[in-house]
Amino acid sequence: MTKHGGQVNGPANGQGAGTAGTIAPLRNVVLFSALVERVMGRPYGLPGMATFHGRSGLGKTFAAIFAANKHRAYHIQIKSVWTRKHMLASILAEMGIRPAGTIPQMMDQVGEQLSLSRRPLFIDEADHLLVKGMIEVVRDIYESSQAAIILIGEEGLPQNLTRYERVHGRMLDWQAAQPACESDARVLAKLYCPTATVGLDLQARLLEASGGSVRRICVNLDRVREFAVAGGLKEIGLAEYQGEIFTGNPAGVPLRRVA
Repeated sequence: MTKHGGQVNGPANGQGAGTAGTIAPLRNVVLFSALVERVMGRPYGLPGMATFHGRSGLGKTFAAIFAANKHRAYHIQIKSVWTRKHMLASILAEMGIRPAGTIPQMMDQVGEQLSLSRRPLFIDEADHLLVKGMIEVVRDIYESSQAAIILIGEEGLPQNLTRYERVHGRMLDWQAAQPACESDARVLAKLYCPTATVGLDLQARLLEASGGSVRRICVNLDRVREFAVAGGLKEIGLAEYQGEIFTGNPAGVPLRRVA
């Protein structure tokens, strides 16, 4: 999914595109948007940072992209090789601002723009901030702007942040991403398999096999779409689907469907 013109775009394979309204009901999209609204609307004097955390595959970035469009947030994804200067330059690039020459100057630019625009900042893959010793830079950004800042990371992020009291103490909330549910599977089936109606029994099987991972559900639904297209099916349930179901097992071998 990508940001474009205030809309969230779906699969890039040309097999159907979802709009912001299509993914709005997803459980973690709702949770993330509510978290942003809570932090942005906090009473005066309360801290303005929060985390959205959970294991890989739950759709955290999916939710952040939707919320970035909805709330006009600045949104960056930290890379493991980034330095403090590269992070600040990336935030400024997201803001459409030409970076100044030094790190302190760039910090001032970021803080000023967040303060003036009153737009939130989402920092994805925030676990890298702790590994690279850059979390204090984010605290400096917050202190200079008082902007709403959401850190997005793995399930251990809140616990790991306890080592940084000056950051930990500025958290308003800790929101855990949730595994996909039946309603999520229905939404994703329409988005990733638009050419056929996916039966509730097959949706339930994919949800179970995917272990609640949005990413694996999407992978499986794309396989269902391919199977349906190849067979000219407009409706496909567990009885009709004879393809493999991907579980992400360590051996890397998809399991055959279970009747």
